[in-house]
Amino acid sequence: MIDILRDLIAIDSVNPSLVCGGAGEGEIAQYIATWLRANGIDAAIEEAAPGRPNVIGVIEGAAHGPSLMLCGHSDTVGVEGMSAPFDPVERDGRMYGRGAQDMKGGVASILGAAKMLIEKPLRAGKIIIAIVADEEYKSIGAEALVQKWSADAAVITEPTDLAIGIGHKGFEWIEVITEGVAAHGSRADDGVDAIAHMGRVLARFEQLDRSFAAHPHPLLGRASLHASLIHGGRELSTYPDRCTLEVERRTVEGEPPEISLRETQMILDALRDEDPKFRATARCTFTRSPYVAPPDHPLTRLLQRAANTQLAAMTFWTDAAILGAAGIPTVVFGPGGAGLHGIDEYVRVDDVAACGDALVKLARNYCDDLSGI
Repeated sequence: MIDILRDLIAIDSVNPSLVCGGAGEGEIAQYIATWLRANGIDAAIEEAAPGRPNVIGVIEGAAHGPSLMLCGHSDTVGVEGMSAPFDPVERDGRMYGRGAQDMKGGVASILGAAKMLIEKPLRAGKIIIAIVADEEYKSIGAEALVQKWSADAAVITEPTDLAIGIGHKGFEWIEVITEGVAAHGSRADDGVDAIAHMGRVLARFEQLDRSFAAHPHPLLGRASLHASLIHGGRELSTYPDRCTLEVERRTVEGEPPEISLRETQMILDALRDEDPKFRATARCTFTRSPYVAPPDHPLTRLLQRAANTQLAAMTFWTDAAILGAAGIPTVVFGPGGAGLHGIDEYVRVDDVAACGDALVKLARNYCDDLSGI
């Protein structure tokens, strides 16, 4: 598994939707597909979009039985500020490099588990290995995956420090535009300051964010809202006629779709009632739903037995929400480390091996035991 991890880190797979000119998933998909085939596993490359490949491998048991999907993503975020992002370095039990934690460590665990499952075949059932593109941006890989493939259960090996992730928040991105009137900076009566009006919006957003603390979700915790990007104005001596703000709202189970857009519209309506010169619009630019795993599904119990670990909620969004919405009960379980999206990213080497071993135990328990063999 550790040799595989080194190979994966050495391949540039920066998401081109995040970083202009990013290498994308083409080379790493070819590596994974070739590795699967060399180890006796049927594998196919399927494009989620032009130049954005998923890799699918299938391991069939001797008899019919339940299917288990092991899923990870092959893309990474950018490498700005890193001196040698694709030069894997092992030090003090840690493997450093871009994607080591997020999530080439988890992909190496999946491939290592697959090799062990081929060496000692399953008596029943089927394992689907799905390494998808674009999780770091809009998850077009996972969306394409569930259009063609399904399973009775799935594990996504995002980094969880070997805890079993049974839920995470969703998110909504909202764009707010305030409009003013451009005028010379010396003519206060002629101008309307769009940036100052956006300041009122920001103050209301801060109040809204504080209000979430009073109603936390029992598993996922409090919802949250933060300002992410803002720009406006033309020059120092001109009243700004336009200001644009982009905010992110983290959502929890039980909240309706596009709740942030409704909250924002209520704020804008209130500010408009207070000041007839206030003009603003809002729109939702992207949304992903929260996810909580089915509480009584045997997947969680069997993985907990295989890994001897605890259940937890995660702070970050994952493709589990897409698989879950497609009817595939999913949990998240992967190796630990640090530096997620940071300059010094690493995964714990022992965790990579432990994750792979637990996946093998889970696969045998899930496919064989639930088949009644």
